[in-house]
Amino acid sequence: MKTYSIGEVAKELNLTVYTIRYYDKEGLIPFVERTESGIRLFKESDIAALNVIECLKASGMPIKEIKNFIDWCAEGDATLQQRYDMFMERKATVEAQMAELRKTMEVIEHKCLYYQTALEAGTEDIHKQENIAASIPGSR
Repeated sequence: MKTYSIGEVAKELNLTVYTIRYYDKEGLIPFVERTESGIRLFKESDIAALNVIECLKASGMPIKEIKNFIDWCAEGDATLQQRYDMFMERKATVEAQMAELRKTMEVIEHKCLYYQTALEAGTEDIHKQENIAASIPGSR
């Protein structure tokens, strides 16, 4: 079975060695084996687990809650429901974040169009004239 060094894993996952050591210190990767001299030996399954940890972190989950998930995984099938519920909550959270980001993007796209039009006209006055015209009944 092929093993990887912490440096190789860091490069593969675009993380720092410091981050992986922090995860280890926080108990997020207790399954990683070590040599007699303490060097971490990562397997493919460890890299996959780190990917899940990174996903949960990117979703805004605190390290403490990620640790709960890791502990549940170690407990086995008895915690399948808790893990499922946790991922359903994460899904709802990410969906809400995406909806907020879509609203944000709509405002940004509107402002890009606004400034593009102003740049093409050489002035922002074109928008002020449009706003005035739009407020006069029958002007459009």
